[in-house]
Amino acid sequence: MENNSILQKLEGLEARFEEVATLITDPSVIADQQRFVKLTREYKELSDIVEARKRYIACLNSIAEAKDMLANESDPDMKEMARAELSDNEALRPQIEEEIKLALVPKDPEDAKNVQMEIRAGTGGDEAALFAGDLFQMYKKFCDSKGWQLSVTSESEGAVGGFKEIDFAVSGDGVYGVLKYESGVHRVQRVPATETQGRMHTSAATVAVLPEADRFEVNINEGDIKWDTFRSSGAGGQNVNKVESGVRLRYPWKNPNTGEVEEILIECTETRDQPKNKERALSRLRTFIYDREHQKYMDDIASRRKSLVSTGDRSAKIRTYNFPQGRVTDHRIGYTTHDLNGFLSGNIQDMIDALTVAENAERMKESEL
Repeated sequence: MENNSILQKLEGLEARFEEVATLITDPSVIADQQRFVKLTREYKELSDIVEARKRYIACLNSIAEAKDMLANESDPDMKEMARAELSDNEALRPQIEEEIKLALVPKDPEDAKNVQMEIRAGTGGDEAALFAGDLFQMYKKFCDSKGWQLSVTSESEGAVGGFKEIDFAVSGDGVYGVLKYESGVHRVQRVPATETQGRMHTSAATVAVLPEADRFEVNINEGDIKWDTFRSSGAGGQNVNKVESGVRLRYPWKNPNTGEVEEILIECTETRDQPKNKERALSRLRTFIYDREHQKYMDDIASRRKSLVSTGDRSAKIRTYNFPQGRVTDHRIGYTTHDLNGFLSGNIQDMIDALTVAENAERMKESEL
Protein backbone atom coordinates (compact mmCIF):
# COMPACT_ATOMS: atom_id res chain seq x y z
CA MET A 1 0.00 0.00 0.00
CA GLU A 2 1.17 3.55 -0.71
CA ASN A 3 3.16 5.54 1.86
CA ASN A 4 0.22 7.26 3.54
CA SER A 5 0.70 9.98 6.19
CA ILE A 6 -2.77 9.45 7.67
CA LEU A 7 -2.15 5.73 8.16
CA GLN A 8 1.18 6.58 9.78
CA LYS A 9 -0.65 8.77 12.30
CA LEU A 10 -2.95 5.84 13.10
CA GLU A 11 -0.10 3.41 13.83
CA GLY A 12 -0.36 1.93 17.29
CA LEU A 13 -3.96 3.03 17.87
CA GLU A 14 -5.36 -0.47 17.41
CA ALA A 15 -2.98 -1.85 20.04
CA ARG A 16 -3.99 0.92 22.45
CA PHE A 17 -7.67 0.23 21.68
CA GLU A 18 -7.25 -3.44 22.65
CA GLU A 19 -5.34 -2.41 25.79
CA VAL A 20 -8.08 0.02 26.90
CA ALA A 21 -10.79 -2.58 26.11
CA THR A 22 -9.05 -4.95 28.54
CA LEU A 23 -8.47 -2.31 31.21
CA ILE A 24 -12.12 -1.22 31.48
CA THR A 25 -13.09 -4.79 32.44
CA ASP A 26 -10.46 -4.94 35.21
CA PRO A 27 -12.14 -4.82 38.67
CA SER A 28 -9.33 -2.65 40.09
CA VAL A 29 -9.88 -0.09 37.33
CA ILE A 30 -13.65 -0.16 37.77
CA ALA A 31 -13.13 0.54 41.49
CA ASP A 32 -11.12 3.65 40.61
CA GLN A 33 -14.03 5.78 39.39
CA GLN A 34 -11.92 8.63 38.04
CA ARG A 35 -9.67 6.33 35.99
CA PHE A 36 -12.62 4.23 34.81
CA VAL A 37 -14.52 7.27 33.49
CA LYS A 38 -11.39 8.53 31.70
CA LEU A 39 -10.68 5.14 30.09
CA THR A 40 -14.31 4.62 29.06
CA ARG A 41 -14.23 7.97 27.28
CA GLU A 42 -10.94 7.03 25.58
CA TYR A 43 -12.41 3.66 24.52
CA LYS A 44 -15.34 5.38 22.80
CA GLU A 45 -13.04 7.82 20.97
CA LEU A 46 -10.62 5.07 19.90
CA SER A 47 -13.42 2.77 18.72
CA ASP A 48 -14.63 5.48 16.33
CA ILE A 49 -11.10 6.02 14.96
CA VAL A 50 -10.37 2.28 14.62
CA GLU A 51 -13.64 1.80 12.72
CA ALA A 52 -12.81 4.74 10.42
CA ARG A 53 -9.31 3.26 9.87
CA LYS A 54 -10.83 -0.03 8.71
CA ARG A 55 -13.12 1.76 6.27
CA TYR A 56 -10.20 3.88 5.03
CA ILE A 57 -7.97 0.83 4.38
CA ALA A 58 -10.85 -0.90 2.56
CA CYS A 59 -11.33 2.23 0.44
CA LEU A 60 -7.59 2.40 -0.46
CA ASN A 61 -7.56 -1.31 -1.33
CA SER A 62 -10.59 -0.88 -3.59
CA ILE A 63 -8.88 2.02 -5.40
CA ALA A 64 -5.70 -0.05 -5.92
CA GLU A 65 -7.67 -3.07 -7.18
CA ALA A 66 -9.73 -0.94 -9.57
CA LYS A 67 -6.59 0.69 -11.01
CA ASP A 68 -4.98 -2.73 -11.43
CA MET A 69 -8.06 -4.02 -13.22
CA LEU A 70 -8.12 -1.03 -15.58
CA ALA A 71 -4.47 -1.60 -16.42
CA ASN A 72 -4.63 -5.33 -16.96
CA GLU A 73 -8.23 -6.31 -17.77
CA SER A 74 -9.28 -6.63 -21.42
CA ASP A 75 -13.00 -7.30 -20.92
CA PRO A 76 -14.97 -4.02 -21.55
CA ASP A 77 -17.66 -4.84 -18.97
CA MET A 78 -15.06 -5.54 -16.28
CA LYS A 79 -13.27 -2.29 -17.14
CA GLU A 80 -16.54 -0.34 -16.86
CA MET A 81 -17.17 -1.93 -13.47
CA ALA A 82 -13.64 -0.98 -12.40
CA ARG A 83 -14.15 2.64 -13.52
CA ALA A 84 -17.35 2.88 -11.45
CA GLU A 85 -15.59 1.31 -8.45
CA LEU A 86 -12.65 3.70 -8.81
CA SER A 87 -14.91 6.74 -9.14
CA ASP A 88 -16.98 5.84 -6.06
CA ASN A 89 -13.96 5.19 -3.84
CA GLU A 90 -11.99 8.23 -4.99
CA ALA A 91 -15.01 10.32 -4.00
CA LEU A 92 -15.25 8.49 -0.66
CA ARG A 93 -11.53 8.76 0.21
CA PRO A 94 -11.40 12.51 1.09
CA GLN A 95 -14.57 12.15 3.18
CA ILE A 96 -13.02 9.42 5.34
CA GLU A 97 -9.72 11.33 5.53
CA GLU A 98 -11.55 14.39 6.86
CA GLU A 99 -13.40 12.23 9.38
CA ILE A 100 -10.11 10.71 10.61
CA LYS A 101 -8.36 14.09 10.81
CA LEU A 102 -11.19 15.45 12.92
CA ALA A 103 -11.15 12.36 15.15
CA LEU A 104 -7.40 12.81 15.69
CA VAL A 105 -7.78 16.38 16.96
CA PRO A 106 -7.42 16.30 20.79
CA LYS A 107 -10.88 16.37 22.35
CA ASP A 108 -11.93 18.87 24.98
CA PRO A 109 -12.37 16.62 28.05
CA GLU A 110 -15.21 18.85 29.23
CA ASP A 111 -17.39 18.24 26.14
CA ALA A 112 -19.08 15.08 27.45
CA LYS A 113 -20.22 16.73 30.69
CA ASN A 114 -23.60 17.99 31.82
CA VAL A 115 -23.89 21.72 32.42
CA GLN A 116 -25.07 24.37 34.82
CA MET A 117 -26.43 27.40 32.96
CA GLU A 118 -27.20 30.90 34.14
CA ILE A 119 -29.09 33.62 32.27
CA ARG A 120 -29.01 37.15 33.69
CA ALA A 121 -30.83 40.22 32.43
CA GLY A 122 -28.32 42.92 31.50
CA THR A 123 -28.82 46.46 30.25
CA GLY A 124 -32.39 47.30 29.33
CA GLY A 125 -34.43 47.01 32.52
CA ASP A 126 -37.76 45.22 32.15
CA GLU A 127 -37.11 44.52 28.47
CA ALA A 128 -33.84 42.77 29.33
CA ALA A 129 -35.72 40.53 31.78
CA LEU A 130 -38.28 39.69 29.08
CA PHE A 131 -35.45 38.83 26.69
CA ALA A 132 -33.80 36.64 29.33
CA GLY A 133 -37.12 34.80 29.52
CA ASP A 134 -37.15 34.38 25.71
CA LEU A 135 -33.63 32.93 25.82
CA PHE A 136 -34.60 30.47 28.55
CA GLN A 137 -37.60 29.27 26.53
CA MET A 138 -35.34 28.94 23.47
CA TYR A 139 -32.90 26.71 25.35
CA LYS A 140 -35.73 24.73 26.96
CA LYS A 141 -37.25 23.91 23.57
CA PHE A 142 -33.84 23.04 22.14
CA CYS A 143 -33.10 20.70 25.07
CA ASP A 144 -36.51 19.08 24.64
CA SER A 145 -35.75 18.45 20.97
CA LYS A 146 -32.45 16.77 21.95
CA GLY A 147 -34.08 14.61 24.61
CA TRP A 148 -32.04 16.30 27.34
CA GLN A 149 -33.33 16.90 30.86
CA LEU A 150 -33.54 20.52 32.00
CA SER A 151 -34.25 21.42 35.62
CA VAL A 152 -34.47 24.91 37.09
CA THR A 153 -32.46 25.35 40.29
CA SER A 154 -33.31 28.97 41.10
CA GLU A 155 -35.07 31.90 39.48
CA SER A 156 -35.85 35.56 40.07
CA GLU A 157 -38.75 36.85 37.98
CA GLY A 158 -38.83 40.26 36.32
CA ALA A 159 -41.40 42.88 37.27
CA VAL A 160 -43.35 42.49 34.00
CA GLY A 161 -42.33 38.93 33.17
CA GLY A 162 -39.23 37.04 32.12
CA PHE A 163 -36.35 36.70 34.56
CA LYS A 164 -33.86 38.94 36.27
CA GLU A 165 -31.87 35.75 36.70
CA ILE A 166 -32.50 32.04 36.18
CA ASP A 167 -30.16 29.11 36.92
CA PHE A 168 -30.78 25.65 35.52
CA ALA A 169 -29.04 22.32 34.96
CA VAL A 170 -29.03 20.35 31.70
CA SER A 171 -28.11 16.67 31.55
CA GLY A 172 -27.76 14.37 28.57
CA ASP A 173 -25.26 13.09 26.04
CA GLY A 174 -22.42 15.52 25.24
CA VAL A 175 -24.30 18.56 26.55
CA TYR A 176 -21.35 20.87 27.26
CA GLY A 177 -19.80 20.19 23.85
CA VAL A 178 -22.96 21.61 22.25
CA LEU A 179 -24.02 24.39 24.62
CA LYS A 180 -20.55 25.82 25.40
CA TYR A 181 -20.84 28.12 22.38
CA GLU A 182 -23.73 29.98 24.07
CA SER A 183 -21.59 31.66 26.77
CA GLY A 184 -21.48 35.43 26.32
CA VAL A 185 -23.64 38.51 25.88
CA HIS A 186 -26.75 38.16 23.71
CA ARG A 187 -28.23 41.44 22.39
CA VAL A 188 -31.80 42.05 21.24
CA GLN A 189 -33.02 44.91 19.05
CA ARG A 190 -36.80 45.35 19.05
CA VAL A 191 -39.70 47.55 20.09
CA PRO A 192 -40.41 46.32 23.62
CA ALA A 193 -43.89 45.48 24.83
CA THR A 194 -43.17 48.03 27.57
CA GLU A 195 -42.52 50.83 25.03
CA THR A 196 -45.48 53.19 24.59
CA GLN A 197 -44.08 55.33 21.75
CA GLY A 198 -42.96 52.57 19.39
CA ARG A 199 -39.22 53.22 19.69
CA MET A 200 -36.76 50.40 19.13
CA HIS A 201 -34.54 49.51 22.08
CA THR A 202 -31.32 47.51 22.39
CA SER A 203 -31.17 45.29 25.45
CA ALA A 204 -28.93 42.46 26.55
CA ALA A 205 -28.76 39.30 28.61
CA THR A 206 -25.72 37.33 29.71
CA VAL A 207 -25.53 33.56 29.34
CA ALA A 208 -22.99 31.46 31.28
CA VAL A 209 -22.49 27.76 30.52
CA LEU A 210 -20.39 25.81 33.05
CA PRO A 211 -19.39 22.15 32.77
CA GLU A 212 -20.80 20.28 35.75
CA ALA A 213 -18.11 19.09 38.14
CA ASP A 214 -17.96 15.41 39.01
CA ARG A 215 -17.80 14.42 42.68
CA PHE A 216 -14.17 13.32 42.44
CA GLU A 217 -12.98 16.54 40.77
CA VAL A 218 -13.70 18.87 43.70
CA ASN A 219 -12.79 18.30 47.33
CA ILE A 220 -15.50 19.63 49.65
CA ASN A 221 -15.43 19.20 53.43
CA GLU A 222 -19.14 18.68 53.99
CA GLY A 223 -18.61 19.19 57.72
CA ASP A 224 -17.89 22.88 56.99
CA ILE A 225 -21.24 23.40 55.26
CA LYS A 226 -23.87 25.31 57.23
CA TRP A 227 -27.40 24.36 56.18
CA ASP A 228 -30.60 26.35 56.62
CA THR A 229 -34.07 25.28 55.56
CA PHE A 230 -37.00 27.52 54.73
CA ARG A 231 -40.47 27.45 53.24
CA SER A 232 -40.58 27.93 49.49
CA SER A 233 -42.63 30.84 48.17
CA GLY A 234 -44.94 30.94 45.18
CA ALA A 235 -47.53 28.55 43.80
CA GLY A 236 -47.62 25.00 45.08
CA GLY A 237 -50.47 24.60 47.53
CA GLN A 238 -50.37 23.51 51.13
CA ASN A 239 -47.07 21.60 50.85
CA VAL A 240 -45.12 24.69 49.87
CA ASN A 241 -46.71 26.74 52.63
CA LYS A 242 -46.19 24.24 55.46
CA VAL A 243 -43.05 22.24 54.65
CA GLU A 244 -39.54 23.68 54.84
CA SER A 245 -38.37 22.10 51.57
CA GLY A 246 -36.12 24.98 50.44
CA VAL A 247 -32.46 24.71 51.41
CA ARG A 248 -29.67 27.25 51.77
CA LEU A 249 -26.01 26.34 52.20
CA ARG A 250 -23.08 28.47 53.29
CA TYR A 251 -19.58 27.20 52.63
CA PRO A 252 -16.21 28.82 53.52
CA TRP A 253 -13.98 28.51 50.45
CA LYS A 254 -10.35 29.53 50.21
CA ASN A 255 -9.71 31.30 46.94
CA PRO A 256 -6.53 29.71 45.51
CA ASN A 257 -5.65 32.93 43.67
CA THR A 258 -5.91 35.36 46.59
CA GLY A 259 -5.62 33.07 49.60
CA GLU A 260 -8.67 34.77 51.13
CA VAL A 261 -11.61 32.80 52.53
CA GLU A 262 -14.91 33.62 50.85
CA GLU A 263 -18.36 32.46 51.88
CA ILE A 264 -20.31 30.79 49.08
CA LEU A 265 -24.09 31.08 49.43
CA ILE A 266 -26.37 28.78 47.40
CA GLU A 267 -30.14 28.32 47.61
CA CYS A 268 -32.25 25.61 46.01
CA THR A 269 -36.06 25.41 45.97
CA GLU A 270 -36.35 23.27 42.85
CA THR A 271 -38.33 20.36 44.30
CA ARG A 272 -40.67 19.75 47.26
CA ASP A 273 -38.23 17.13 48.53
CA GLN A 274 -35.66 18.62 50.92
CA PRO A 275 -33.02 15.85 50.43
CA LYS A 276 -33.20 16.31 46.65
CA ASN A 277 -32.79 20.05 47.04
CA LYS A 278 -29.75 19.45 49.25
CA GLU A 279 -28.17 17.18 46.63
CA ARG A 280 -28.78 19.74 43.88
CA ALA A 281 -27.37 22.53 46.02
CA LEU A 282 -24.25 20.41 46.58
CA SER A 283 -23.98 19.83 42.83
CA ARG A 284 -24.11 23.58 42.22
CA LEU A 285 -21.47 24.12 44.94
CA ARG A 286 -19.13 21.60 43.28
CA THR A 287 -19.65 23.24 39.89
CA PHE A 288 -19.07 26.74 41.29
CA ILE A 289 -15.79 25.74 42.96
CA TYR A 290 -14.68 23.74 39.94
CA ASP A 291 -15.32 26.72 37.67
CA ARG A 292 -13.40 29.13 39.89
CA GLU A 293 -10.44 26.83 40.58
CA HIS A 294 -10.08 25.81 36.93
CA GLN A 295 -10.55 29.26 35.41
CA LYS A 296 -6.80 29.86 35.10
CA TYR A 297 -6.41 26.50 33.39
CA MET A 298 -9.26 27.33 30.98
CA ASP A 299 -7.74 30.78 30.32
CA ASP A 300 -4.41 29.17 29.49
CA ILE A 301 -6.06 26.74 27.08
CA ALA A 302 -8.01 29.57 25.44
CA SER A 303 -4.90 31.73 25.03
CA ARG A 304 -2.98 28.86 23.47
CA ARG A 305 -5.79 28.00 21.08
CA LYS A 306 -6.68 31.64 20.37
CA SER A 307 -10.17 30.41 19.52
CA LEU A 308 -12.73 33.07 18.72
CA VAL A 309 -15.53 30.53 18.92
CA SER A 310 -15.69 29.06 22.43
CA THR A 311 -13.43 30.98 24.77
CA GLY A 312 -16.14 30.98 27.44
CA ASP A 313 -15.75 34.75 27.84
CA ARG A 314 -18.98 35.87 29.48
CA SER A 315 -18.37 39.55 28.67
CA ALA A 316 -17.99 39.07 24.89
CA LYS A 317 -20.93 40.18 22.71
CA ILE A 318 -21.53 37.05 20.70
CA ARG A 319 -24.94 37.38 19.06
CA THR A 320 -27.61 39.89 18.02
CA TYR A 321 -31.33 39.15 17.64
CA ASN A 322 -32.79 41.84 15.34
CA PHE A 323 -36.60 41.75 15.29
CA PRO A 324 -37.33 44.44 12.64
CA GLN A 325 -35.21 42.50 10.11
CA GLY A 326 -36.15 39.06 11.46
CA ARG A 327 -32.53 37.93 11.70
CA VAL A 328 -30.05 36.45 14.16
CA THR A 329 -26.32 37.08 13.65
CA ASP A 330 -23.44 35.38 15.44
CA HIS A 331 -20.55 37.86 15.43
CA ARG A 332 -17.81 35.30 16.03
CA ILE A 333 -18.21 33.59 12.65
CA GLY A 334 -20.46 36.06 10.79
CA TYR A 335 -23.26 33.50 10.55
CA THR A 336 -26.76 34.93 9.95
CA THR A 337 -30.16 33.27 9.82
CA HIS A 338 -33.32 35.11 8.82
CA ASP A 339 -35.59 32.68 10.68
CA LEU A 340 -35.62 34.57 13.98
CA ASN A 341 -38.95 33.10 15.10
CA GLY A 342 -37.78 29.58 14.39
CA PHE A 343 -34.48 30.27 16.16
CA LEU A 344 -36.24 31.48 19.31
CA SER A 345 -38.43 28.37 19.07
CA GLY A 346 -35.34 26.25 19.69
CA ASN A 347 -34.11 25.66 16.12
CA ILE A 348 -30.52 26.61 16.95
CA GLN A 349 -28.75 23.44 15.77
CA ASP A 350 -27.62 24.90 12.41
CA MET A 351 -25.96 27.81 14.24
CA ILE A 352 -24.23 25.43 16.65
CA ASP A 353 -23.11 23.21 13.74
CA ALA A 354 -21.53 26.25 12.04
CA LEU A 355 -19.73 27.20 15.27
CA THR A 356 -18.53 23.60 15.72
CA VAL A 357 -17.15 23.49 12.18
CA ALA A 358 -15.34 26.82 12.74
CA GLU A 359 -13.77 25.64 15.98
CA ASN A 360 -12.81 22.25 14.54
CA ALA A 361 -11.10 24.00 11.62
CA GLU A 362 -9.04 26.02 14.12
CA ARG A 363 -8.14 22.92 16.10
CA MET A 364 -7.14 20.96 12.99
CA LYS A 365 -4.93 23.84 11.85
CA GLU A 366 -3.21 23.96 15.25
CA SER A 367 -2.70 20.19 15.19
CA GLU A 368 -1.20 20.50 11.67
CA LEU A 369 -3.55 17.84 10.28
